[in-house]
Formats: sequence, C-alpha cells, structure tokens
Amino acid sequence: MQQEDKVTAGLLVIGDEILSGRTKDKNIGAIADHLTTIGIRLSEVRVVPDIEDEIVAAVNALRARYTYVFTTGGIGPTHDDITADSIAKAFGVTIDVDPRARALMQAACDARGVELTPARLRMARLPLGSQLVENAISIAPGFRIDNVIVMAGIPDIMRSMLEAVTPHLKTGAKMLSETIPLERPESQIADLFAAHQKRYPDVAMGSYPSLRDGKPATDLVLRCTDRAERGPRHAESGPRV
Repeated sequence: MQQEDKVTAGLLVIGDEILSGRTKDKNIGAIADHLTTIGIRLSEVRVVPDIEDEIVAAVNALRARYTYVFTTGGIGPTHDDITADSIAKAFGVTIDVDPRARALMQAACDARGVELTPARLRMARLPLGSQLVENAISIAPGFRIDNVIVMAGIPDIMRSMLEAVTPHLKTGAKMLSETIPLERPESQIADLFAAHQKRYPDVAMGSYPSLRDGKPATDLVLRCTDRAERGPRHAESGPRV
C-alpha cells in the first residue's frame, strides 16, 4: 500500500472515572473494530484525566500526528464535562451555545415536555467552526473541528455518533486479518515465525500465547492490506511453522 493511501487515527479517552477504575471502558475496542472495518488504522490510544491542560496537550499532539483524532467522554451537562472547552482552547477559538445544537435540543425538550435548562444547554456549547455530529439517541450532538471528532463517552451514544460521522471520513485500504491457531507453546515457533516476518515485512505478524485445555497454545495473527501478500493460508513456499 502506498504511504499516501494510509489513513490513521488516534483515540483520546477522557475522564477521571476511567483512570480510577470506577468506569470500565467499552469504547476502545468498539472504535478499533469499526475503524479497522472501514479502512482507518487506529495507531494510538491515550487516556487522560478531566484536566484542561492534559486534554489540550494530548489533542494537539495527536491531531498533528494522525489523519483523524477521535475523543470520547466529557461532553455532558455537569461542571466537570470540560472536553468542549478544552478542544476550543487547543484550536485557539471561542466557544458558545451553537444555534443549530440549541434548536435540536429545544425541539427534543419540547417533545418530552421538559425545560431546556442551563445544564442541558451546556451540551449545545461548541467551539467556533465546529460541524455537528448527529446523536440519534439523546439528541445532544457531538462535534467535529478540523480533523478532531468529539463523541460522548456513553457507549451506545458514542456508537451512534461514530456511525453518523463515518460517511464523511476519508478511508484507506481495509486491513485483512488471518488467525492461525497452533497447539504449541510460543517458544517452539519463535524462530520460524521470525523467519516468516523477515520474508514478508509488509505483513504485521503477532503471536499470542494462551492455555487451551490446560496445555500451551499460540495464536498467530497476520494482518495486511494486500490480499496477495497474505496468500493462501497453507502456502507451501517459505519457512513453515
């Protein structure tokens, strides 16, 4: 694959509750699976606390390094939901109630017969220049500014936003994956596996040891974007495991 065809992403998970262990993250795997499926390579994941300077530094580092940056968490109605303000600071722009987001939330509140309170209105505050990311579940939108896509931390809402933004993303060659289970310990196949990797440098190869029925076993995982490089699963040429 040509370098220019590679589309990459970084993921920033924001929240004290993740770092404390109170909330178990369910978004990293879901985002990784989705991006792999559509041809975007997730290359880095960072987890930061609800501290503005930490969020700003991480966003700026990741957005300079990857095609896209996805963030989860910290766009709710409470005082400690500071992601939107931090993103505005990272881009050096102002933040205020966005009329498009307010209209969506006002209509949703009217339909439910509830008031659009100041707390709810916090979720309509977006950095200047943002595009809305649809939230089909609870209406309060995520947003995108340049190459940064900001999503909720609640898994179902995050997935809704991820699906909504996907048609607007540039994608690259899709990653192909093959898993080969072996009933052998990793140490027995290490040298031969290294020989395969040397012969096929464009194929990412990993070995993952485990116990199956109490006996050592290893899964070999081969990943690449070129089907010809992956080749037939039981090819006769080259070193054999």
